[in-house]
Amino acid sequence: MKFSKLSQLALVSTTGLLAAILLSACQIVTVDYIFVASPAGTGTSNDGSIDVFAVDSESGALRNALTPFSSGGVSPVAMAVTSNYQHLYVANQGNNKLVHFAIASNGMLTQKDAVTLSAQGATPVSIAVNHEGTYLFVVSANRPGSAPGAALAVFALGSDGSIGAAGSDGKLGYWPLTIPGYPTDLIVPTGVTVLANNSAVYVTAFDQSAYNPGGATTSDANPGWVFGFAVGSGGALSAATGSPYQAGVKPTSLAADPTNRFVYVTDFASNELIGYTIQSGNVLNFLVNGPFKTGNEPDAIVVDPRGKYIYIANALDSSVSAYVIDLATGTPSAAVNVTGAQTNTTDTEPVSILVDPALGRFVYTANRLGNSVSGFRLNTATGALAPTQATPYPSSQSPTAVVSVPHGSHSVQTVTP
Repeated sequence: MKFSKLSQLALVSTTGLLAAILLSACQIVTVDYIFVASPAGTGTSNDGSIDVFAVDSESGALRNALTPFSSGGVSPVAMAVTSNYQHLYVANQGNNKLVHFAIASNGMLTQKDAVTLSAQGATPVSIAVNHEGTYLFVVSANRPGSAPGAALAVFALGSDGSIGAAGSDGKLGYWPLTIPGYPTDLIVPTGVTVLANNSAVYVTAFDQSAYNPGGATTSDANPGWVFGFAVGSGGALSAATGSPYQAGVKPTSLAADPTNRFVYVTDFASNELIGYTIQSGNVLNFLVNGPFKTGNEPDAIVVDPRGKYIYIANALDSSVSAYVIDLATGTPSAAVNVTGAQTNTTDTEPVSILVDPALGRFVYTANRLGNSVSGFRLNTATGALAPTQATPYPSSQSPTAVVSVPHGSHSVQTVTP
């Protein structure tokens, strides 16, 4: 069959149009960037590394977006981002260094400044930034051989995200974490969270003098605790009435809902989720029908940005537990998994977890022994999870923390308190 030149031109034009349509349909759109901290150094450096992944808006699949960055210190263990997603903070446990990075629109990190914890023997464990981006909260423990003394430190943040020095006046300084009646017990802090309205900060810790598997104990105190502090003018802290509050045996992480009504704590030793209501004066009271069953050794927790669901990374089970929050009472109930599986399986030993902030449709865990990140699609109607395409995704060795920022000019899923 022969075609006229006009017919051939029309055919070529049509074919090109169809190809363009297909390419557009298959185009990968990045909706978030995910940062994964690891103690593995970049090149010959002893510093840790930060992997940068791009999230596909349709499938939730991850791909490497940039060459890994240095964490700016040794053995990063925790990260936090500001609510405007322009600044990233990294706590490096190996040399007690807090490092500030600026975040570019393409996920590029630029190290800006850093400070070192000044308390003798202190090493950072967990960090959080308040919603206004004006304070960085750092919980620290003491190195072996140092005098006992866990602490909460408050660092002022400049308008450019720079980290100011912590003072010694009781405002921007180190607040000791001690159990009333047991001033010499060895307290091990594990997590910190700040309320969305900036009014209070809470810290989880356990008493190693009372809970020390495989070793001797010297105290009859309750092992697990949550410390509560009101945040006043200029960053001044004041202990909430009744603080610290009992929190099982070994609380490892905590999260608050975005409406400032509930706090949830994972108990690593008892395989439980402990819930609290936030009362006047930032006082915590137990949810009357708790605690709630989790998987084995729950090690990290996140509340989705809408305040409807809770997700917990279970380190021993290598799984994620999903819960629906009763918005009236705060009670978490197990979400039905549409795949029919009893658990949402991750790679080995998940130790950090997040819900993507852009769409609120994907959940990711950093898996320390799996050297990877696991991904799940979040059913926004039910809270159930299903694996993302090609999960898990290889990361640098032994990842310890994961955070995310949205990419693109779209609305961000959140609840404004």
